[in-house]
Amino acid sequence: MTLATIPRYDRSRVDEIGDHAVVVGASMAGLVTASVLADAFTTVTIIDRDQLPPDPDTRRGVPQAIHPHALLSAGRATIEDLLPGCTEDVISAGGVITDFSSDVHFYDEGGFLANGPTRTETISVSRPVFEHVVRERVSGIDNVDIRSNCHCADYLLDDGGTTVEGVRIRQDGKRSELRADVVVDATGRASRTPAWLENHGYTPPAVDEVQIDMAYSTTFVERPADDRRTYLCPPASPRTRGGMAAPIDGDRWIVNLQGIHDETPPTDRKGFVEYAASLPVPQLKQLLDEHRWATTDIEYYPFPSNRRYRYEALDRFPDGLLVVGDAIASFNPVYAQGMSVAALEALVLHHRLADGRDDLARRFFERVAPTVDIAWNLAVGADFGFSQTEGPKPRGTAFFNWYLGRLLRGAQTDGVLTDAFVRVLMMERPPTTLLRPGILRRVLTPRWRPGGSEQTRLPDHQQEQPSSTGGR
Repeated sequence: MTLATIPRYDRSRVDEIGDHAVVVGASMAGLVTASVLADAFTTVTIIDRDQLPPDPDTRRGVPQAIHPHALLSAGRATIEDLLPGCTEDVISAGGVITDFSSDVHFYDEGGFLANGPTRTETISVSRPVFEHVVRERVSGIDNVDIRSNCHCADYLLDDGGTTVEGVRIRQDGKRSELRADVVVDATGRASRTPAWLENHGYTPPAVDEVQIDMAYSTTFVERPADDRRTYLCPPASPRTRGGMAAPIDGDRWIVNLQGIHDETPPTDRKGFVEYAASLPVPQLKQLLDEHRWATTDIEYYPFPSNRRYRYEALDRFPDGLLVVGDAIASFNPVYAQGMSVAALEALVLHHRLADGRDDLARRFFERVAPTVDIAWNLAVGADFGFSQTEGPKPRGTAFFNWYLGRLLRGAQTDGVLTDAFVRVLMMERPPTTLLRPGILRRVLTPRWRPGGSEQTRLPDHQQEQPSSTGGR
C-alpha cells in the first residue's frame, strides 16, 4: 500500500476509545504514532530513555541521525496531514526545497536519469532538524506528554497473560507503573518485544533477515545558499561502492559514501576523497575539492542486514500491544524509506482506530503488511542484484530487477520513465504502475540510435525536445 492506495487522514472518523496510550520511544515512528493515538485516547504518553535535546541535535538513541535521511513524498504528505504546518516549520528551520525532476541527479545503470516532465518537490534537511520539528509539533498537542530519561523496564501483563495493561518504568532513579489501554513499541531495531513474547509463553514472530553488510561514512561541506544540487549514486552490482550528496540546513551539503558486502568507506579525509574519486560520478569528489569542509569529522555507521518481523503471521498476540516502525521492519538505508513507512503505518493505525479497539493488533498488522511489502521488496530486491546477498528472496525478484534495469536505462533519455520510477521510489504509487501499458511500451519497444545503442522509443511530440540533462 502506498499514498495512492491508503485513504488520507480524516480526524472526524475517530472517536475516543480509551483513557491512556503509551508509546515507548520518541523515534519518528513513535512521534507520528502518538499524533494519531491522540485522536482516540484521553491522554498519550511518549517515553524515551534519552535526554531529548531542546534544540536540533543528535542523541545517543539515534546513532544513525548524523547520516543522510530523506522524507519521501508519501511520508511528507502524510505527516503534513497529521501535523498541519510541519512542512513550513521544517523549511523555516533550514530545510531546502528541491525538485526531484531537475535538482536531483540520479545515476544508475551506467548513466544519469533524464529530467522528469513534472515538478516533484522534496524537502532536504538533516535528521536532527526534522525530528526536532516533529517532536515540537507533537508535544504541542494538548493531550500528549513526552518524558525524557524514562526507561521502559517491562510491559505489564494481566493475570490471564492475554493483555498488556501498561509499562513499568524507571525515571530519575525511581520505579513506577504507567497503566494504559494500549502500549506501542517504537524502539526500532533494538526492540525487545520478540524476546518478551517468547518469555511470556507466546510464539515470537518469524524473522526475515537479508545480509548486506552495508556501511556508511558521512561528512559535511559548505554550500552556496541557492545551490540545490543533489547527487545519488547507490551501489549497483558489480559496483559495491556508492555515494550521495544533498543540500541541508546550515548552508551545507551532507556527503555520504557507502559500501556494501564488506566494502568499507574510510573515515579519514584523504581516504574519503579517494573513495569518492573511485565512483562513476565525478561531482562528489568535486564538491569535496571545491568547497570548504564544514567539519573535520567523518562519521561511520554499519548496517549489517535488512530485518523484518512477521507479526502479521502470528496466530496469538496479546491485546493492548502494538509494534511500529523499525521494530517491524528496517531496510537498507540507501533507499531512505524508514520515516515514510513509519508515517504510512501511522495512517493505517488511524483507520484501524476508527473501527475501535477490538482485535486492534491483528487488524493493524494485517493492514500494515502490504505497506511494508512494497518498501521491503524494493529495497531487498535491489540488494539481491548482488550475488553475495543472503537471505529469503522475494518472489519475482529476478524478473523485476531485469525489468527495472531496462526501465532505468530507458529513463536516461526518457523523462516519462524517470517520472514513473520516481513516483514509485517516493512511495506515492505502487510498483505495479510501472507495468501499465504506456510505461510497458516505452520500456520494451526499442529503437536504434545512429551510434548503435538501444534506447526507448519516444512519442513523436517528444522527439523534438531535449531528452537528456546535459549537466548530469
